[in-house]
Amino acid sequence: MTGRRSMGAVDAIWLSMDSPDNLMVIDSVMMLEGPVEWERLEAVVQHRLVDRYPVFTQRVVESPSPVGMPHWEDDENFTLAGHLHRVQLPEPADDAALQAFIEQKMQEPLRRDRALWDLYLVDGHEGGAVVVSRFHHALADGIALAQVLLSLTDDEPDDDLVAADRPASRSAAGQAGPTGILDVAGRLTRPVTAGVRSALHMFGEIPAALNPSTAVEALTVAWQTGQIADKLLLGHAPESPITGDPGVPKRAVWSQPRPLIDVKRVGRATGATVNDVLVGAVSGAIAGYVSDRGGDPGDLTTMVPVNLRDGSRPLPKTLGNKFALVMLPLPTGHLPPLQRLSEAKRRMDTIKHSPEAVLTFGLITAIGHTNTDIAKLVIDFFAAKAIGVTTNVAGPMAGRYLAGARISSILGWVPGSGRQTLGVCIFSYDGVVRVGFKADATVITAPERLVHAFDDEMDTLVRLAAAV
Repeated sequence: MTGRRSMGAVDAIWLSMDSPDNLMVIDSVMMLEGPVEWERLEAVVQHRLVDRYPVFTQRVVESPSPVGMPHWEDDENFTLAGHLHRVQLPEPADDAALQAFIEQKMQEPLRRDRALWDLYLVDGHEGGAVVVSRFHHALADGIALAQVLLSLTDDEPDDDLVAADRPASRSAAGQAGPTGILDVAGRLTRPVTAGVRSALHMFGEIPAALNPSTAVEALTVAWQTGQIADKLLLGHAPESPITGDPGVPKRAVWSQPRPLIDVKRVGRATGATVNDVLVGAVSGAIAGYVSDRGGDPGDLTTMVPVNLRDGSRPLPKTLGNKFALVMLPLPTGHLPPLQRLSEAKRRMDTIKHSPEAVLTFGLITAIGHTNTDIAKLVIDFFAAKAIGVTTNVAGPMAGRYLAGARISSILGWVPGSGRQTLGVCIFSYDGVVRVGFKADATVITAPERLVHAFDDEMDTLVRLAAAV
């Protein structure tokens, strides 16, 4: 036990953003090829999650002062059995049954009087099992939680029996870090921070301002900052078939596995990254859905989380949130697939060389130190400019095992806030990539069409790349 400790300012934001229409819960699924021994899973979760990260045994204590920060406090009534559950998937125990289970859980808030997480071992899915995880965003950002989940896994089936306390190999936990969309700022934080420092340094010392390269860099940062301010303050999400007031019910849909090598072939043929290709395909799927529903597929904006952790260092035991959000205008207008891909790459490259991530992280941190009600209003203001959140996690490139069972697939769903209605999570694992869409059931009434449209867009890009 660690006693009582203050909650970080950014963590407090995500705690306050909970609403019945958009819960701040990160959901994920590990699909397993066979059944799991309950006792082995209990031991793995106890040793590698509960014992390693104290926040998983702590509950939230609100401040008695309206301007005070919440605290984490040890839950004296904590038991693993209260958070690790076992259920049987009803017949026919297929993807539709699993989907219904996940969607039901997405409507249920995590109890505030205990630790903010739950794990479910769901037996019977297509002859195997599934582990469904639900973590509140106040615990940590999705990037860190992906690392935590993968730390439960092993290279070989019996590794958990050999050394239950041994940390997961770097091939698991290390590969859950930022690549693809997350790498929008994974590599930019150092050069951008240097650029911002140069701009500030220019005002501090005249000789630095006389250096032409420093002056150009400072002017560039200042110009970009103005553009970012315009985007954050003046942008808005236009009316479309995927915007509106969200309700409580959510839909969880996902694509079939697609070989990552196909995505890489498209990237090589077009001079794009894997991430550019996937963002282009997701943009095409959204454009197709909007058009099919009678809307005008103008550009729509999504929020992209950006990792600001040092990937060479282990996660702190207290976890927490350390990420920024950038606004990515998706090329969802009337464009042919290759042109859409080219535009996605251009926009991603622009963000990579922008100080937006550093600036928004500072903004989020500052907001976190304000009154909770004010923070919620400000975050809602910015969230209303986007349709939701889009993230990409690159998992291990080789198969992994959980309590002796081989993991066949991994999926995730990201939360939205305010009036956001569509979350997109791209997850690659063991040579394949899958996309999970979390859609508000009130606004987006046929999310399966998003999946079909994504598959169609990727099929078209693969064919065109082969022709190129």
